[in-house]
Amino acid sequence: METVYLKGKECHTMGTFPMIGDKACSFTLTTSTFHEIDLCDYRGRCVVLNIFPSLDTDVCAMSVRRFNEMATTLDDVVVLCVSKDLPFAASRFCVAEGIENVEVVSAFRSLLFGRQYGVELIDGTLAGLFARGVVVIDGNRRVIYSQLVNEITEEPDYKKCYDAIKMIDSYGL
Repeated sequence: METVYLKGKECHTMGTFPMIGDKACSFTLTTSTFHEIDLCDYRGRCVVLNIFPSLDTDVCAMSVRRFNEMATTLDDVVVLCVSKDLPFAASRFCVAEGIENVEVVSAFRSLLFGRQYGVELIDGTLAGLFARGVVVIDGNRRVIYSQLVNEITEEPDYKKCYDAIKMIDSYGL
C-alpha cells in the first residue's frame, strides 16, 4: 500500500509502486482502437508509463501533452499514457489535441494493472482510479526510473524522467 494526497487529503493505493531495479510486471492494456497491447509487444525497447487518473482533468491532459512533446526527441522509446478512461474518450482527446507521439491506453479491462503497479486508489474521492506516477522500463524489463507523485494534482518530474531515458541511450542499458 502506498500513500498519496489529493488536495492535501491522504489517499491509499493497493499494491506497491515499482522501485528502480525491479522487474516490470507484464500487463495488458487497451488502445483507443480497442486493440490489446502487452509489455512483451515492446521487447527490447524502452517503455515509459505515464499513469494518471483521467484525461478529463487539466493536470492529466497536460502530462499527456508534455510526454507527447518529449517523445518527439526520443529514439526507440514508447510512451504509454495509462488511465481507466474508455478508449472512446482517449481517441477523442488524441484527435482534439493532435496527440501522435504517445499511445493513450486504457486499463478499463485490466483488473491487475493498477494493483501490480501500486497505483489503484482504494479510498478518497478518486477511489477506483489511478494515482499519478511515471515508470520507465528498459529493454530488459527493468525499472530504471519511478516516481509516484505525492500530490495527485501535481505534474510528474519530466526532467528526471527524461534524464533516465537519455541514460539508456548513453550507456545502452
